[in-house]
Amino acid sequence: MSDQSERYKAGMAVRRQVLGDAHVDRASAQMTEFDADFQTFITEGAWGSVWARPHFSKRERSIVTIALLAALGQDEEVAMHVRATRNTGATKDDIREALLHVAVYAGVPAANHAFKIVKKTFEEMDKAEAQ
Repeated sequence: MSDQSERYKAGMAVRRQVLGDAHVDRASAQMTEFDADFQTFITEGAWGSVWARPHFSKRERSIVTIALLAALGQDEEVAMHVRATRNTGATKDDIREALLHVAVYAGVPAANHAFKIVKKTFEEMDKAEAQ
């Protein structure tokens, strides 16, 4: 992309801070002409317009994001954002509290499922760190 907007550049910087270079590089390598506009949209919109805002810390945004994704049943996105907590500073305690809110406001089944996803993701992260 040769004509990157300032919002895109800011979004890409935040995206790399949160998700890590390896993840963003993999996503970028998989991008095709078909989804290029979508990738630009999420980089500018989610990362450049929302995650780049100064009011919430990355830790706070991480907690809110995990809760919302859990409430929506977005398993892969929950796992990705749990892995990103290595970079955002959100703790296991933060995530547990967020999932308790999910149980109250979005339903016990959504939270129960999210707890399973988060536990599995933490196990994978612990194994990777032990190697």
